[in-house]
Amino acid sequence: MNDLPPESNDDNPEQNPNREVVSQEVQNTHIGALVPESVAAGVFTTGAVVLNGPHEFIIDFLLRMSKPQQVAARVVLPPAVVPRFIAALRENVKNYTDRFGSPAMPGTPAHPLCPQATAEAYQQQQQQPQSQGSAQELYEQLKIKDTELGGAYANAVMIGHTATEFLFDFITTFFPRSVVSARVYMSAPNVPRLLDSLTHSFEQFQRKLAAGQQPPPPQQKPLDDLL
Repeated sequence: MNDLPPESNDDNPEQNPNREVVSQEVQNTHIGALVPESVAAGVFTTGAVVLNGPHEFIIDFLLRMSKPQQVAARVVLPPAVVPRFIAALRENVKNYTDRFGSPAMPGTPAHPLCPQATAEAYQQQQQQPQSQGSAQELYEQLKIKDTELGGAYANAVMIGHTATEFLFDFITTFFPRSVVSARVYMSAPNVPRLLDSLTHSFEQFQRKLAAGQQPPPPQQKPLDDLL
C-alpha cells in the first residue's frame, strides 16, 4: 500500500488549486489515505449513471466502448456527502474551464441552455431514464461483475484534473486510517454530464425527502360533526 497523497505538489490540495477534497467533516483540506494496490491503477470510464435511495446514492461508472456496456466501478455515497461533492466538482469544472476552456467534445458546440456540456451530452442527459421501469431496462443491457455488485463505500472524495481527464479518489474515512476505496478516471468532456446527473439526482432526492416530511392532510370531518 502507498500513502495518499505523496509529498508532491500535484497531490497536495493545499499547494495545487486543481485538487479538492470533499467529505462530511473536512472540505478542501489535506487528507492522507492509504491506496491499496488493488485500486492504485484505477479504472477508466466513459459515462455514469446516478441512482438514489432513501439512505444512499449509487454512482455506476460505465465503460461504453465495449459490447455489452460494462459497469467499471460502483461507488456508494451517503446523502450528506453528495451536495459537497457537487459543489467541489462544480468548482473544479470552473477551474478547468478558466485554465483550459470548456471541456467540450472535439467538433461539438456547447448547447446554449447548458454551456458547460456538449450538445451530445445534453441530449443524452435528457434521454437518461428516470423511472424504475426504464432503469430496469437500462441495467438489463449492462454487464456488472459480481465483485462490483456491492460497490465501494466512500464518505469523502478527492478530485483532481489535467488538461485531458479528471481523477476521482473515493475515500473511506474510518478509524484508524483513511483508505481509497475506488479510483476513477474520466475524460474531461464527460465530466459536465456527471455534474448534471449528480445535481438532478440530488434535487430529486430533496423533493422526495420534502414530500415525506410534509404533514398528512387533515382528515375530513364526518357530516354529523359539521352540523
